[in-house]
Amino acid sequence: MSLRVPPPQSLREALKVPDRYMFGPGPSNVPPRILEAGARPVIGHMHPEIFEIMSDIKSGIQYLFQTQNKMTFAVSGTGHSAMECAIFNTVEPGDSVLTAVNGIWGERAAEMAERIVSLYHLTISQALSKHRPALFFLAHGESSTGVLHPLDGIGQLCHKYNCLFLVDSVASMGGSPLHMDQQEIDILYTGSQKVLNAPPGTAPISFSERACRKISSRKTKPLSFFLDFNWLTNYWGCDDKPTRVYHHTGPVTAFYSLRESLAVLCEEGLEASWERHRTVAEYFHAGLENIGLKLFVKDKQVRLPTVTTIIAPHGYDWKEITSYIMRTHNLEISGGLGPSAGLVLRVGLMGCNSSRTNVDMVLSALTDALQHCHRSKV
Repeated sequence: MSLRVPPPQSLREALKVPDRYMFGPGPSNVPPRILEAGARPVIGHMHPEIFEIMSDIKSGIQYLFQTQNKMTFAVSGTGHSAMECAIFNTVEPGDSVLTAVNGIWGERAAEMAERIVSLYHLTISQALSKHRPALFFLAHGESSTGVLHPLDGIGQLCHKYNCLFLVDSVASMGGSPLHMDQQEIDILYTGSQKVLNAPPGTAPISFSERACRKISSRKTKPLSFFLDFNWLTNYWGCDDKPTRVYHHTGPVTAFYSLRESLAVLCEEGLEASWERHRTVAEYFHAGLENIGLKLFVKDKQVRLPTVTTIIAPHGYDWKEITSYIMRTHNLEISGGLGPSAGLVLRVGLMGCNSSRTNVDMVLSALTDALQHCHRSKV
């Protein structure tokens, strides 16, 4: 039989990827050191050298999360994969789940849980007392709204009612203080592509002993084989079993990048990273106000230092602003997402991108856009 589909002409041409300033809510720019780590030779996903790299990653995540949990590893996938891994392994049909919706990530956690259980939306203490949910979800850093949600005391409240505390820290981890063990968080996850400055595709996650007991008492298998806790913890060598059984082909080059990104963070130190993100964010916020722009989150205490939400300037089309900045300055910022769509501009300054030099670059681009984009007189 003859071939009816010819090879595409586009694949006869060299790959072209622009070099841009990635100042949106993620992914962020990947430093050369981390890019070079990911370009190292591919070896087998079950080779001893890979297991050693995975061990380094586990130790790095324990430092990043400030936890001593044995069941700490990285899901092969983005933050959504880690979110599903957390929910699918700890929740069974008949369980109830409580989620705090302060942006799109709370909405998506609710949608995932609705596929398994009934869901309640009340105040935390009322809902925990009345409905006794198996799991409470909260996004620490809500990148769609720019809100940093306080965590202190919530873990203790959850445990008073025998409820697991699940925290999404994709937009905040490494850029804002978080102490998994001290704040009694049962399941915590993040993504590789934000403050860690690694390519998207791996998602660090950790489970407390309390969460592990809930998983071991399941009467049914998790909804997903790919995200099955028991298989994943064996592959990552967390379960102390003498052999690791093949589950999936791990993304080995992504592991190289993640390991290097954790090494970079360890060299700077968590507290230094938190302080840098805080001071750069405050410098940025002051600069925005100086050029006449208003911040979406009024309370300074709950502003996310990694992703800033700016009220869309009155009379302007936000899409024209972001397009102009991309076209003229080769710089990405974005509009709102979910509940903030059409209301805000979002600027992410994470990891290596969190610097005063980059703040000045963004402020200059915004000032230029406000001068050249069309403004309605209405």
